Formats: sequence, structure tokens, C-alpha cells
Amino acid sequence: MYIKGNGALGMVCIAVRLIALVGGLHISVAAADTETNKTMSMISLSKEHVQHDVDPQSGLIKAEGFNLVLAHCSACHSTSLITQNAMSRERWLETIRWMQETQKLWPLGEAEPMILDYLSTWYGPKKSARRAPLPPHLLPAN
Repeated sequence: MYIKGNGALGMVCIAVRLIALVGGLHISVAAADTETNKTMSMISLSKEHVQHDVDPQSGLIKAEGFNLVLAHCSACHSTSLITQNAMSRERWLETIRWMQETQKLWPLGEAEPMILDYLSTWYGPKKSARRAPLPPHLLPAN
């Protein structure tokens, strides 16, 4: 990492980077050219690289909505069915509807949006996941 220019900004960026490295975070830091007397900095933290507080019994990330998901979902199945999946909000909703239609899941009522927020935030599609399958017209002939 090389930060040119403003000493105070440079020291702050170095301090943030050291704290992040010790804490296991992945960050990106950028500083602008000081020849134009403009100083900009950007720090971005990737959600996938931040260590989260995980419940040791369920394996679920402790965040807003955790208790609702634990209460409603683990009543019928292992929480590993949640942690093994990475679905969009729409796909989680489809899965909930399927469970309601075929597995006798009760109506979630006012808890449903909070459950969907939790699931799509913490168990949503991963950026590092494989690409989507190719459309049939792009596949080679057999």
C-alpha cells in the first residue's frame, strides 16, 4: 500500500488498514493525487470478508432477525438447510411459499419481511459463487 500526500490522511488510512488486517477484514483504500490539492479517501469493507458473530448452536449469524429465523425455521428443520443455501429474497420467498403449501409451515405474518431481510442479507447470493448456467442456445451440440 502506498499513500502519497496528506500525512494525516495517510496515517489514518494506515491505521485503518492495520486494524482491519488484525481483525481479519478485507478492505480497499484509495487516496487522490495531492498535486491537485484534492484529498479523497475511500474505504470499502466486503460483507463476505467481515467476521460475524455466529451462534455456536445453530451456526446462524447473529444479526437483526436471527431470533425470528431461529424460532420459525429450526422448529421444523436443521439450520444447516439455511446456511447451505445462498438465495435471493425472491427465491427465499418462493421456498417459504413451497414450505407453506407442502410442508405445513404456518403463516409468518408480520415476521415474514424481517425473516426475508435476514435470509437475503446473510444467506443471499454470494459474489464468489459460480456463474449462472449458460442459456441452451449457447451450449455446444451433443
